[in-house]
Amino acid sequence: MAPPSIALVASLLLGAVSAQSLGRTPEVHPKITTWKCTKRNGCKEQKSAIVLDSATHPIYQKDNKELGCGNWGSAPNATVCPDQATCAKNCIMEGISSYADYGVTTKGSSLKLEMMGKNGVASPRVYLLEGNEKKYEMLKLTGNEFSFDVDVSRLPCGMNGALYLSEMKQDGGKSKLNKGGAAYGTGYCDAQCFTTPWVEGVGNIEGKGICCNELDIWEANARATHLAPHTCNKPGLYLCEGEECTSTGVCDKPGCGMNPWRHDVFDYYGPTKEFTIDTSKPFTVVTSFPADSNGKLVEIQRKYIQNGRVFENAAKATADPIDDAYCVGQNAQDFLRLGGMTGMGEAMTRGMVLAMSIWWDEGGFMQWLDSGEAGPCSATEGDPKNVVVVEPRPEVTFSQIRWGEIGSTSNMRKRPHH
Repeated sequence: MAPPSIALVASLLLGAVSAQSLGRTPEVHPKITTWKCTKRNGCKEQKSAIVLDSATHPIYQKDNKELGCGNWGSAPNATVCPDQATCAKNCIMEGISSYADYGVTTKGSSLKLEMMGKNGVASPRVYLLEGNEKKYEMLKLTGNEFSFDVDVSRLPCGMNGALYLSEMKQDGGKSKLNKGGAAYGTGYCDAQCFTTPWVEGVGNIEGKGICCNELDIWEANARATHLAPHTCNKPGLYLCEGEECTSTGVCDKPGCGMNPWRHDVFDYYGPTKEFTIDTSKPFTVVTSFPADSNGKLVEIQRKYIQNGRVFENAAKATADPIDDAYCVGQNAQDFLRLGGMTGMGEAMTRGMVLAMSIWWDEGGFMQWLDSGEAGPCSATEGDPKNVVVVEPRPEVTFSQIRWGEIGSTSNMRKRPHH
């Protein structure tokens, strides 16, 4: 997730909230086909699953189902949660048996995320689970590549269909006080270091910020796209305090971003056939992460495939690839200060969790992504009130998710089929 305004946090960071005592409603994960690939043997199909972020699950106080257990931006309710053990006892999290009610459906290799759910705004965020549905799939992409197909045709100005990596724990922080773990979508963190009532499924009694390395492979709508790594100088999930949580602290909040529009390439990405990448139709996104002989991440490369044709990334001057030199040119000082490409690669080598979401920006109207120097949208098109006039039911579809050796996921002759 790129630089958000404080006002949009409720829609972005619900995921760090969770509860530990499990209710009676069963958790029924949608299934999805993914692939692991090698250049020699092509792409091998695997059965994966999707889990909604823990806060999307119904959470309530044991003795009063009408009451929750905490609000974003602070420690949990002190009366209900005077300590971690009492929190776990007093707060109940139910499973979700119908993901479609929350705007999440799968079919074969496709995952559709809808902004609107059964009861209004859903803005789902989901994570990729292993086939056993008990742990997150840990992607280790240093020296490898990641590809997926995407349909952004129903994402107008102001929307964001995001696919990114977070250095969460594989089990979601499962413990005696967090019985759900990854199977219930617990353990979220990112480089924005927001404070939420719960951390890894345990009461965040001291109200600390929740930080970890984040790699935004894809943030986009039909008008603009953004790619950005965000480093932290702490490995794994880290709880920050005070200055550590700020823009001068332990994590790079702005990221070292690449957006074609910001490099004055105005005819590359857009919703008609006049653009190089026609976002009115599906296309393939291929992101490679070359490493040196010592296994250190060197750069991030991007290309696209549409209608059987391969397109190199939109580039002027140093717009591609993203490496430390590019980040110097972009004045991405925090990214470089907190580890740069080496630090990002170290997190990727340890393993990161795949997150996918759809959201809008009630505070900043997504201007950082698609307005002004970032894109063709006006300053107010991203207002959710205007978004729903253009597209009453925004949605994004990710499909054909695959990862493996560089050159193995984008070989058209060995591409997996639905």
